[in-house]
Amino acid sequence: MKVLFIALLGTLSLIQTSLSYADTTNGKNLYSQRCAMCHGADLKATGPLAHKSTPPTPDLTTSTFKKRLNDYPGVIVSSIILRPNGDLIPRTLRENGVKLSPHAWSINDLRDLNQYMSGVISKNR
Repeated sequence: MKVLFIALLGTLSLIQTSLSYADTTNGKNLYSQRCAMCHGADLKATGPLAHKSTPPTPDLTTSTFKKRLNDYPGVIVSSIILRPNGDLIPRTLRENGVKLSPHAWSINDLRDLNQYMSGVISKNR
């Protein structure tokens, strides 16, 4: 557990220092393919699977989430994607017959997704 935490901190520091190099096209593609089915294109929990998970999919445009995303770039994104415990997301997909191929997440992917989501949230406010 300690090693995972240290690795996560290293990953997050790389994400934070390289946000200016983010590829928002990659972030948008990743979000559209892997997140929008629950969170919706607008990040407001409007996707077709939003209310099929327990707990329900959160609205990512709230001021609380926006503050977390700004204060801790990449923490939220990577902690959901790289979840070391539980399988809420895969379980919700399985229970609803959605097959999503595995993805080998890179630091750049996490950075790009974080940057894309931050941009969408800023436009929604």
